[in-house]
Amino acid sequence: MPDQALGHLKVLELCNMVAGPYCTKLLADLGAEVIKIEPPGIGDDARRGPFLDDIPDPECSGLFLYLNTNKMGVTLDVRTTAGRKILLEMIKQTDIFVHDNMPAFIKELHLTYDELKEINPRLVMTSITPFGESGPYRDYKAYALNSFHAGGEGFLLPIQSSDLTRAPIQGGGLEPDCVCGLIAAEGTLAAAYSMNATGKGQHVEISKHDALMTMVLLEITMFKNHGVVRDRLKRPILMPMPMECQDGYIQVSALTEREWDDLVAFMGHPSWADDERFAVWINRHLSGDEINPHIKEFVQQWNKDELFHRLQEKAIAAAPVNTAEDVVKMP
Repeated sequence: MPDQALGHLKVLELCNMVAGPYCTKLLADLGAEVIKIEPPGIGDDARRGPFLDDIPDPECSGLFLYLNTNKMGVTLDVRTTAGRKILLEMIKQTDIFVHDNMPAFIKELHLTYDELKEINPRLVMTSITPFGESGPYRDYKAYALNSFHAGGEGFLLPIQSSDLTRAPIQGGGLEPDCVCGLIAAEGTLAAAYSMNATGKGQHVEISKHDALMTMVLLEITMFKNHGVVRDRLKRPILMPMPMECQDGYIQVSALTEREWDDLVAFMGHPSWADDERFAVWINRHLSGDEINPHIKEFVQQWNKDELFHRLQEKAIAAAPVNTAEDVVKMP
């Protein structure tokens, strides 16, 4: 028996930058043997930084090191006859093959799932592309910025901005690609489970566009069923965003009746909270413009960490908005 959950799986990765490498990083962290393929000379674009003290070194990129923890690596030019021959030999011994190349490239190299399953019927092949491998957009290219906005969430950000003429923004950090990588890992594991049970592989097709649409399923459903197009103001607005404390910001949520009652009690049962309109959760959201100023005024009296711990003692969901320094130093 393997010592780790996925210790029985061998994974081959032909990916670049974030989404695909994040998918296989999750598998590697759970014990899978992951071999990453990089092109000779240039390697993965994630090797371009950031670097400690801004000293360039392809072996010391923070992004690359994070995304490729627990993996092994090999350089291979899969465009050459020799390189492709080596790749096919590796695929024969692989349980899972993850790639993020465009459909035309995969077809050109004869690496489609229909071709690969002939040499390895147990193979699980996960393809991560901007718009999937079928449909009218299959050959369209996109980076995380494009995919995020095509998925629909950018239209809702910045949340609660009263200036609807302000340009939409992308989610912070590497959110778009990490969401796609996480969904790809989930699909891959489901197919691997089936493969272990049946001995047959599957093709897991991940469209980044489709994956990012899962972030706005409520908005999509509301339009489909009610014809309502939600914008950055037409969302549940009770404590929708972090509120300013004496030394920073805190995010507080009180979605259940118990949390709301305990929050009101913590604030000393202010008279404004007795308004009968605030008795039901949906009405509290609809009345957020009236409730939020009161909560903001209360929060401004506190240090963010003190308030965080006091609210958590009452089992109220709250967290300080931490800087990178705060995260590193937190106990």
